[in-house]
Amino acid sequence: MSSRRIVIQVLILAIAMVFTIRLFSIQIVNDDYKLAAQNNIIQKIVEYPYRGLVYDRNGKLVVYNTPVYDLMIVPKELNLADSAKICQLIGMDHATFMMKYQKARRYSAILSSKLQDQIPNHEFARIQDELVNIPGLYPLPRTVREYPENTLANALGYVREISRYQLDRDTSGYYHPGDYTGIKGIELEYENALRGKRGMSYKIVNVQGVVKGAFKDGELDSSSIPGKSIHLTIDSELQRYAEILMEGKVGSVVALDPKTGEILAYVSAPSYNPNLLSGRDLGKNYLMLQEDSLKPLFNRPIQAMYPPGSMFKTVQTLIAMQEGVLGPYEKIMCDYSPMGDHAPKGIYDVDRAIALSSNTFLYKIFRRVMLQDKNPNVYIDSRIGLENWNNQVRKFGLGSELGVDLPGEKSGNVPTVAYYDRVYGTNRWKFSNIYSLSIGQGEIQVTPIQMANLSAILANRGYYYTPHIVREIDGEPTRGYAAKHTDINAEYFEPVISGMENTVLRGTGFRARITDIIVCGKTSTVENPHGEDHSGFMAFAPKDNPQISVAVYVENAGQGARAAASTAGLVIEKYLKGEISRPWIEEYVLKGDFSDFKPVKKKTTVDTTSAGSVKPATNSESKKNNEG
Repeated sequence: MSSRRIVIQVLILAIAMVFTIRLFSIQIVNDDYKLAAQNNIIQKIVEYPYRGLVYDRNGKLVVYNTPVYDLMIVPKELNLADSAKICQLIGMDHATFMMKYQKARRYSAILSSKLQDQIPNHEFARIQDELVNIPGLYPLPRTVREYPENTLANALGYVREISRYQLDRDTSGYYHPGDYTGIKGIELEYENALRGKRGMSYKIVNVQGVVKGAFKDGELDSSSIPGKSIHLTIDSELQRYAEILMEGKVGSVVALDPKTGEILAYVSAPSYNPNLLSGRDLGKNYLMLQEDSLKPLFNRPIQAMYPPGSMFKTVQTLIAMQEGVLGPYEKIMCDYSPMGDHAPKGIYDVDRAIALSSNTFLYKIFRRVMLQDKNPNVYIDSRIGLENWNNQVRKFGLGSELGVDLPGEKSGNVPTVAYYDRVYGTNRWKFSNIYSLSIGQGEIQVTPIQMANLSAILANRGYYYTPHIVREIDGEPTRGYAAKHTDINAEYFEPVISGMENTVLRGTGFRARITDIIVCGKTSTVENPHGEDHSGFMAFAPKDNPQISVAVYVENAGQGARAAASTAGLVIEKYLKGEISRPWIEEYVLKGDFSDFKPVKKKTTVDTTSAGSVKPATNSESKKNNEG
């Protein structure tokens, strides 16, 4: 009897312990039942903020929000007998529905998961009355970006749901699964300003899911805060026109206000309709764009790198004058240099060398910069010369990022002593190994926005402001931009600018000539080992009190005198005059055939016998001097 009593007592104690542990687990350790109980009366609703709007410099709306709805599912509340009805209502096949249902159940039976995302407003209007009668489904209002104009895609970027990879690396603690975030462009660069702040509301619902009121009279609710509006520096009309000119081409157009560094136009060609990367088809459209061989997602103005070509001759002459190895009006006899020359033999000064793009002149002055007899050993003297030259070039904003307020900017490349030491060996290279740098070829590389900035430096006679695309955030000016100086004496710019003026008046840039406006420019025919040369041109206008600086690159379009100069001239005229007075140039650019050009207008060229005098051009002289 005693042993039986002990057994019964132990059994009762064991049962009591099992119940105690189970109750402890239910009430303390496992909160599923607590959450389920709360979920019967409280529904948490995330209130996503409106993302900040984007306007151009004139207050025109560039990016706005349009309503969409995510359809959320709570598996425990859903009756699977309604699955056929649900599938028919939302246009989803049954297999896909069951897969998403099971996935949601594995995540949580009592918490909501996304069944269908970004249902457009017009589709939601069709189904919203039916959703009231289906427990376990409820809509979550969201917004997506919409773009009234098919322009500026690479600069704007896009918005999408945050990825697991991004969530794992989010150090701010702001983001949760299902949040949207900016990807590329200003959407990424100004994400903190544009995103706003989410809110949360708690509603009391009955077992049928009908809202009965606010939980605790809204004491725990928080309102969403809309994102801040942004005003760009972009001129939408100029942007649209520049993009039209670049249709069917590969390259870039960047236009700046040299007085402020504000970006007036920013074209990456080919581009895409920004609406493709908004809404429920974003993923599919992104893959399509990514697989396009012309790479429309590649942000060419800040990421494409090319040799600057003859545009770089402006920098070389300025450095030579600042170094004291070239006088502003010094005359140099030029024959054909080792690299060949389109310019005729004759006597050149800075003005004429820029106007006729003399390779020989640039070869000779670059040699003077490199070899200044600072060391009797020619290898060491070349080393000293390159180091000094490199420091000077970088003051023009080349060889490093400018600090543009767009993500992904490339620095380009200005070769260093260390680079040539790796290629040739220490003290085993000299001027004769690197003289192609004199005309902007060889190892030097620049981005289109750097060349637009170089044009602004020339327009300002020696300084620039960091190029930027955002002017104001909620009415407050963006960070101040201080002037950055090249340390080149102002008087040395005058002969270079005069040469750029003559480039347009009677040299290779004649297609950028505009009646009543003095345009100063420089062409580049950029050597391309992979195919046709690239066409390059930079310019600013007017000569006095400049209001716009432009750089254009058109890939595989041949001579800079053709595609790039024509396009830049039209962009300048559109901005300064509001209309085009040379429809034959516009037609030429839109047609896109740059193999030949026969304008009806009379042309002039520089007389090869003496610098500065002008005579009417013959056909042969025009082709030789204006298209070289």
